[in-house]
Amino acid sequence: MPVTAQPSTPDAAPPLPADDPPIFEMDLRGLRRHWARQAALPAISAETMTGADRRAQALGYPELRLMEHAGTAVAAAVRALATDLDRWGTGPIVVLCGPGNNGGDGFVAARRLALAGASVIVAVVAAESRPRGASAARNWDRIARDSGIVKVHLPVARDVAMFGLGVEKAAVVVDALLGTGVRGALREPIRSAVEVVGRARAAGVPVVAVDTPTAVDLSSGEPSDPAVLADLTVTFHRPKTGLLTKRGAAHAGKILVAPIGIPAEADRG
Repeated sequence: MPVTAQPSTPDAAPPLPADDPPIFEMDLRGLRRHWARQAALPAISAETMTGADRRAQALGYPELRLMEHAGTAVAAAVRALATDLDRWGTGPIVVLCGPGNNGGDGFVAARRLALAGASVIVAVVAAESRPRGASAARNWDRIARDSGIVKVHLPVARDVAMFGLGVEKAAVVVDALLGTGVRGALREPIRSAVEVVGRARAAGVPVVAVDTPTAVDLSSGEPSDPAVLADLTVTFHRPKTGLLTKRGAAHAGKILVAPIGIPAEADRG
C-alpha cells in the first residue's frame, strides 16, 4: 500500500531521491509533502536553472549525480501516479527519450522503474541510439546491458509511427524527449514522438513529463507546435516560471518539484 509521508519540517530537508528508497512507497500526495520545501522556493527561468546547474557542477556536484537524483524522482512519481490510478502492473511503462540530458533523466527513470518491478520499454527517439553527452551516455550504457528493459531505437518518423501503433497498451507514458531550449516548430522524429504521446493520452494513458512537457518553454510557458499535454510534470530544484503561466500550467498538469542536490550557493552565483 502506498503511504503518505509526513511534511518535511523547515529545518529538516529530506534525503535526495537516489538516497531515499521510501519515496517508492509514497503516493502523489506523499511525494508533494515530502518535497514541499522545493515547491515553496521562488520560481526561476530556464536560463537561471541552467546557470545553477553549471555552478553546482563547478562546486563539485557532478552532473551524473544530479541526473541520478532527477531520474529517480521521476521514477517514484511515475510509480505513485500509476498506483493511484490502479495502472501499476497493467502494462509496460513506455519511456520516450530524446538525444540530450532530458533523455538521460529518462534512462535513469527506466532503470529505477525496472528495479521497482515495472515492465519498461525505452524508445530512443534520435539519430543515434547512444547519446553524445557524457552523463546521458553513461546512463544509456547502464540500461543497454539490462536484459530486463526493452530498448527500441526510433531514428526516423516512420519508425516512431510504427512504434506508436500499440502505445495505448502502456500503463504510463514518460515524456523525456526534450527539456529546455526548444524554439519554433518541432523537427522529426521528435515531432512524431510528441504526436504519439498525444494519441496515448487520448486513449486514456497518463503522461508524465520530465522537467517540462516537450516543446513547452520553461521560462515563458509558450508551447511550440505540437507540444505534449502531460497529466503530471516532475520538474527539478525549484518551480519554473513557464509552468506557472496559464498556458504552461495547462500543458504541465499536476506539478512536483523534486530536489536533485543543487546547493544554495549555486543559486546565488
